[in-house]
Amino acid sequence: MTTLRPKIFGIAGWKNSGKTGLAVRLVTEFTRRGYRISTIKHAHHDFDIDKVGADSFRHREAGAHEVTIVSGTRYAIMHELRGAPEPSFEEILARLAPCDLVLIEGYKREPIPKIEARRLEAVNREPLAAHDPHIVAIAADHPLEDAGSLEVFDLDDTLAIADFIAATVGLDEPAK
Repeated sequence: MTTLRPKIFGIAGWKNSGKTGLAVRLVTEFTRRGYRISTIKHAHHDFDIDKVGADSFRHREAGAHEVTIVSGTRYAIMHELRGAPEPSFEEILARLAPCDLVLIEGYKREPIPKIEARRLEAVNREPLAAHDPHIVAIAADHPLEDAGSLEVFDLDDTLAIADFIAATVGLDEPAK
């Protein structure tokens, strides 16, 4: 059985460049418009979504490969790699339920259409667009002189950025 790859758009940038804030505003806006949105965030460090001492934490600590927590409002599956390599972007994408759009935060090197977030407070201000042909726009909190032919948005202009993303990925009107 083949499944259609969902529409994907990425948000790339250095630490403190505004990626998460932009992602959250875009999820809010697309959801307001009636779309079903999923997100993938890549972390460059160890992370945990479980509380020390919780039953699920104890299951993982005991050696469980996957721990699923289910309630009447949500479920989460935690998968321990236990030394196995990090799953590929495509493997993670394949695990998502069907949706209208997947917004990707991070995964700077993936060959997907992306907007580069730039803030003056970013840890690194080296432009990514010059070395990534998949960056199709820039969202910044300051004037730019190095945007070339790329579309440039104010980092806080969520409506215009959402419109641009919808047009770029060919997002159909949401089902009513």
